[in-house]
Amino acid sequence: MAGNSLVIRFAKQTSPLSSLFRLVVLGGHLCVLPILLACICISQSAQADDRNQAASRPNILLIAIDDLNDWVGCLGGHPQAATPSIDRLAAKGTLFSNAHCQAPVCQPSRASLLTSTYPSSSGLYFLNPGIEASRVTKQKTTLPERFAEEGYRIFGAGKIFHVTNGPVFNRLGKYGGGFGYFGPQPQTKISQPHGHPLWDWGAYPDSTEKMPDKRIAKWAADQLKNDFHAPFFLAVGFYRPHVPMLVPRKWFDKHSRKEILTPVVQSDDVDDLSPYARDLTSLEHVAPLHQWIVKNKQWHHAIQSYLACCSFVDACVGEVLDALDQSPYRDNTIIVLFSDHGFHLGEKQRWAKRSLWEDGTRVPLIIAGPGLPKHQTCSQPAGLIDIYPTLLDLCGLPPDPRLEGSSLQPQIIDPSKSRAPVRTTFGPENHAIRSRDWRYIRYRDGSEELYDHRNDPHEWNNLATDPECAKVLQAHRKYLPSTEHPILGEGSTGHLAFQASEEKRLQKN
Repeated sequence: MAGNSLVIRFAKQTSPLSSLFRLVVLGGHLCVLPILLACICISQSAQADDRNQAASRPNILLIAIDDLNDWVGCLGGHPQAATPSIDRLAAKGTLFSNAHCQAPVCQPSRASLLTSTYPSSSGLYFLNPGIEASRVTKQKTTLPERFAEEGYRIFGAGKIFHVTNGPVFNRLGKYGGGFGYFGPQPQTKISQPHGHPLWDWGAYPDSTEKMPDKRIAKWAADQLKNDFHAPFFLAVGFYRPHVPMLVPRKWFDKHSRKEILTPVVQSDDVDDLSPYARDLTSLEHVAPLHQWIVKNKQWHHAIQSYLACCSFVDACVGEVLDALDQSPYRDNTIIVLFSDHGFHLGEKQRWAKRSLWEDGTRVPLIIAGPGLPKHQTCSQPAGLIDIYPTLLDLCGLPPDPRLEGSSLQPQIIDPSKSRAPVRTTFGPENHAIRSRDWRYIRYRDGSEELYDHRNDPHEWNNLATDPECAKVLQAHRKYLPSTEHPILGEGSTGHLAFQASEEKRLQKN
């Protein structure tokens, strides 16, 4: 019996030839060879089963879109949004209509998604630094790294990580490139002569083929023509509608400026907010002021540009989805489409991201794939932080206890199944808690906001001081983090806005 135990131990831990050599030396008897050969066969059979299991796992197609808010047809964020490809994908799977980012800025949102870590745990609140600078996230295995460890072939193009796409994907597999990143820009800005170089909008360049996202879509489509002998993890990151909101004229022609509808805005919308809340979303920001947009009659043009960019990137998404449908992988690929955060276009009398309101946090999130339900919408709260554990769950891979998100598979099975609220953070002690029906915001100065989305989807009426909402407030406060990691990095717009707001708060105290 002791000899049998020894055979099994060596058969599992070493190669068959090594096991044979050690057993002959240790046992000294030829009678162990039949047992050894049997165990070698068992070992080889187990290895073959592992290879077959890995090969049968579903492929992953991860589609990231930069700065896309809920202005897509299936979410109804703007009645003139034209996104047939994204809508088609939503019909093939589950649309999470109440999905939110964990930080309303590119870098921390993507860091949170790729490591399933809240900003309050990592210290990554703003545009810098990267994942490697946080002691917490540095010790974690990122989403593509985990799938590489599981035997997946890893490749991608465009913007997935904030700035380290090339080093990460080339180390794991293959990076197709950024293909020009934010794309060609005219020598002279079209619409906003002052301000940040990226803040511009209008019809440019003269050809769709010159757009980086178009080239990224073609690259991804070409990859799907290859013959893969292992499951793949393909990440495709598009840059539009991120500023500059520039796309060729053909996309503007789909959205006549004369017919553009602007968001409904109340002039006194922010009057019931604390000075700190207003400062945090206005001081030291690089986006144009809403007053400048209106005064210079650019509101309709800017919205037209954003809608044109959305239609353009939707066509790029469609090119990748069409390539998948025409490939051998169409029936064995899980598709996840998301955006990294929302975007204001005049709502709350402000522009761009970096807010804790619905327009700054709500994002498209769609999950579709083989054997998964179709034509369904889930209104339960979901976070980008949940994508990582969900993919592990759907692929039958062991969970990682270090991940702070939770799998959405129960809601894919039953969209009515309740979930805990999700949290969005913009600097320490500035948090939004979004449940199915409510948005609760708590700021560093102790001020609060509460909005009932059943009756107030625009978040115009702050109910935080309403005595009848005391229980609702208390129920949402318990989801605030108990600890807050100090801020890492310095000098970005988010850092400067947070610092300016904090200085004014301390001066008043």
